[in-house]
Amino acid sequence: MPTTESKRATFRDLHRTGCFVMPNPWDRGSARYFESLGFAALATTSAGFAWTRGVPDNAVPLEDVLTHLADVAAGVHVPLNADFEGGFAVEPEHVAANVARAAATGIAGVSIEDSTGDADAPLHEFALAVERVRAAAGALEGTGVVLTARTEGFLVGRPDLDESIRRLVAFAEAGAGCLYAPGIRTPEQVGAIVRAVAPRAVNVLVGGNHTTVAELAALGVRRISVGGALARAAWAGGIAAAREIAEAGTFDALARAVPFAELNGRFARG
Repeated sequence: MPTTESKRATFRDLHRTGCFVMPNPWDRGSARYFESLGFAALATTSAGFAWTRGVPDNAVPLEDVLTHLADVAAGVHVPLNADFEGGFAVEPEHVAANVARAAATGIAGVSIEDSTGDADAPLHEFALAVERVRAAAGALEGTGVVLTARTEGFLVGRPDLDESIRRLVAFAEAGAGCLYAPGIRTPEQVGAIVRAVAPRAVNVLVGGNHTTVAELAALGVRRISVGGALARAAWAGGIAAAREIAEAGTFDALARAVPFAELNGRFARG
């Protein structure tokens, strides 16, 4: 198993050139399977993990998330980025303390977002949002962990590209190594963000079939993640099969399931 330091060095290198896809497992098993497909890095998904606990996104306590991060990071040979939601705090000093705890789990990267959970004021005020990123960057100084700063406007009903760019530029200046505005979709939006924060890396979230790896790479995107989309795809298969049994009393979907031997053999190989 590579050391934590070597995983972090690999993760930093991945952000310097080219474009890589970082799928989002929701537990150790899905992480190990995705790793076996040849992906160079992985990222947790707060939503995917929450659904395994039977709760909605952003409802898992900090201690449980830290345990989850340590479990997944220790189970794979590739770098792991942590979806760390809003840092599980509002004030910058508390964000910093929690980010330091996340770094101690063995992750190679961590993301912090600027959403509040308040429908009336869904984003942290600009200055506070920047200070939260600055505090997180300070907490990670000397660790080699890549800090990703996210602005959530396009996900929380504030789809303002200019404001998203203003925040991402400020986040880069505050110490973030990767910038991320989940919800942007068009080449024009992506290109504008890539140009604004260059030479810092940009992550793009893909949750459907509106683009390709090649198209995003051509726009200068360094990193692609899928959030909870793979977890939703897995749920889709399981739900469809269960509904068939419950509603029709038939088992056709089970015949299309991944063979037991394939999954068991994949994990038996380490």
